[in-house]
Amino acid sequence: MKKVMRVLIKKGRIIDPSQNIDFVGDLLIEDGKIVGIERNIEIKEKIKIIYADKMWVLPGLVDIHVHLREPGEEWKEDIETGTKSALYGGILRLACMPNTKPPNDSPEVTLYIMERAAQKAYVTIYPIACITKNQEGKIITEFGRLKEAGVKGVSDDGKWVQNSNVMKRALFYAKNFDLAVISHCEDSTLSKGGQVNEGFFSAKLGLKGIPTSAETIGVIRDLILAKETKKSIHLAHLSTKEVIPFLKWAKEEKIPFTAETCPHYFTLTEECVENYNTLAKVNPPLRTQQDVIAIKEALKEGLIEVISSDHAPHSPLEKEIEFELASPGMIGLQTLLPLSLNLIKEGYLNPLKLAEYLILNPSKVLGVIPPSFKREAPAEVIIVDPEEEYILSEDMIKSKSKNTPFLNQKLKGKIKMVIIKTKIFDLSN
Repeated sequence: MKKVMRVLIKKGRIIDPSQNIDFVGDLLIEDGKIVGIERNIEIKEKIKIIYADKMWVLPGLVDIHVHLREPGEEWKEDIETGTKSALYGGILRLACMPNTKPPNDSPEVTLYIMERAAQKAYVTIYPIACITKNQEGKIITEFGRLKEAGVKGVSDDGKWVQNSNVMKRALFYAKNFDLAVISHCEDSTLSKGGQVNEGFFSAKLGLKGIPTSAETIGVIRDLILAKETKKSIHLAHLSTKEVIPFLKWAKEEKIPFTAETCPHYFTLTEECVENYNTLAKVNPPLRTQQDVIAIKEALKEGLIEVISSDHAPHSPLEKEIEFELASPGMIGLQTLLPLSLNLIKEGYLNPLKLAEYLILNPSKVLGVIPPSFKREAPAEVIIVDPEEEYILSEDMIKSKSKNTPFLNQKLKGKIKMVIIKTKIFDLSN
């Protein structure tokens, strides 16, 4: 890493969803700001030139669903290692979920996270606070004080606010403070004790299944409350085809909502849990091939408009044990972009639309100005080789935890360089 004051990126494919641009050209950065974006920029005086032939030049990605585990479970991940992993994944801003220990349900915990981020973070962090105290689904947290402390949204992620009246009041309350409300849609009366998708593999492995109805009921209830309160709700990590008709209905009814999915839900199926593979245990669970196709179609249609990692680090202590006892979740910061690039290869999205789902739309959910190449915008730039193939080894993973079913698998698409204001990170090696 070294500081630079003037940088000219030449002949890269420049993609910026905030300006709806996608062309081969040059990008000029001075004093940490974007000052020029044209098909050709000629500079006569001495300047650092980065040749980006056959590369994509993008604003930094924004991941709105990340578990950093700090405070309380730093043996799995902490703010320093989590944000370093994000940097290597091209994610220059992230929202950290509140189910830490203690949970982020008070301004004191939020301020602790902000302080640690100021000291240790490689990228920008947006804390998300709990909707309810201790995520118990009973008493709403102090949204106003939490917003003052720095939160951009509220969520009981990992749990659904089961009580509909509490959730309705939370939506009204969040509306007053212009906070994003992120819902983990899962009716626990249906899913409690579940391990994998309910169906063939749950029966074959003798594991309690999680039915698609648990997610679907959560989605329907939350959409109805969003309609009634006129407050937008963000539906996290959708995994099943059963929710798609209700997303279409909500669009037709002009209900304010946004929806997200994660790469594992459009890449993997429940077959991955064969032989009790705990690396494939996630919540919601991996579903069927029909679900995978439906999620990709929903992305194509714009029913789901955000892709996040749901980065959930766990140590071997939580994964290399009996399936029923293993913690659900997989890391995803460094696989977010390469796995998402498959949507282009398969014809579901074009590069500009994918950039919208990974940069612009997540920023809109949080109510923040997105990273962009607009003149005078802070330089948050990633240079990507979309064609580079490599094996994801443990050494490449910057997270403390290595729990991913993509370990030692071939991926395509690599972050080569990152520029954040006046700092340049060469990640080629």
